[in-house]
Amino acid sequence: MLMQSITRHNVSMTRNLDLDLIRTFVAVVDSGSMTVAANLLHMTQGAVSQQVKRLEDVLDCLLFVRKTRKLELSHQGEQFLVKARQLLRLNDEIWADMTGQPLRGRLRVGVPYDLVTPLAPAMKAFAEAYPHVEISLVCAASPELNEAVNSGRVDVSLVEYVGSEAEGEVIRVEPLVWVKGRGSDAWQKRPLPLSMVDERCAFRPVVLGALANEGIAWRTVFESGNIEATATAVRAGLAITTWLVSTVPADLETLAPHAAGLPALPSFAICLRLPPTVQAPAQEFARYVRESMSNEAVTAHERLAKIA
Repeated sequence: MLMQSITRHNVSMTRNLDLDLIRTFVAVVDSGSMTVAANLLHMTQGAVSQQVKRLEDVLDCLLFVRKTRKLELSHQGEQFLVKARQLLRLNDEIWADMTGQPLRGRLRVGVPYDLVTPLAPAMKAFAEAYPHVEISLVCAASPELNEAVNSGRVDVSLVEYVGSEAEGEVIRVEPLVWVKGRGSDAWQKRPLPLSMVDERCAFRPVVLGALANEGIAWRTVFESGNIEATATAVRAGLAITTWLVSTVPADLETLAPHAAGLPALPSFAICLRLPPTVQAPAQEFARYVRESMSNEAVTAHERLAKIA
């Protein structure tokens, strides 16, 4: 009798979450739109909306605050998103472990120009652990990479967003800082000489908007899509630029905005973007990126403290 009572109690207390509903929820969060998520999942917009509603009914809470132009996560939605990602990640890891299949295939990795070097340790470790996976690197500006993830042209990507507009999984948040060559007075010149890596760079509209708000005239010295070429122009004293604080080369200097008469710049989030349907190599590579890039010895705050 006691065993029957315990069994009945356990059955009545058991609740199982539907992983398909959770994947749909995460897809909507990452794409910022039920319509976009529907295209990525090869579903109708109505089906996606229905699945989100079913998940909300199961959890007995609203996951999204529905506004006229965009969806925003509710407080409960923000809390659930963290656990949802963990649950999907664990599910995929268990599946890979139990099937015992060595990872094979191709992996297309997207990365902004300035994050190629920070990403290198994760790529090296992954390549050594999974030699049968063919990795190809796609370097582009963050807006392009964001579109590449949504369209399936890359399997996983790092993307930079203004901190308040981050999408996907935030790996870390860093200050965007002004950078000059040692001994250079380029920051004092007007129009301000700027060298940006790419005209589609995520930093560019933010930087130019900040200068416009302060009424500071500027001119473009160099835009090439090559971060080393930009660094060379800055080293030569031809221009100044803006980079995330952790990516500033040791031989260049950061400028304190107010002391230099330049506008303060917002922080940017480095985010990990994955499509809703994630292949095993991309899922495993994402784990290497998390472990490598979120646990660096030199933090953004330490680098920021060195700004003159």
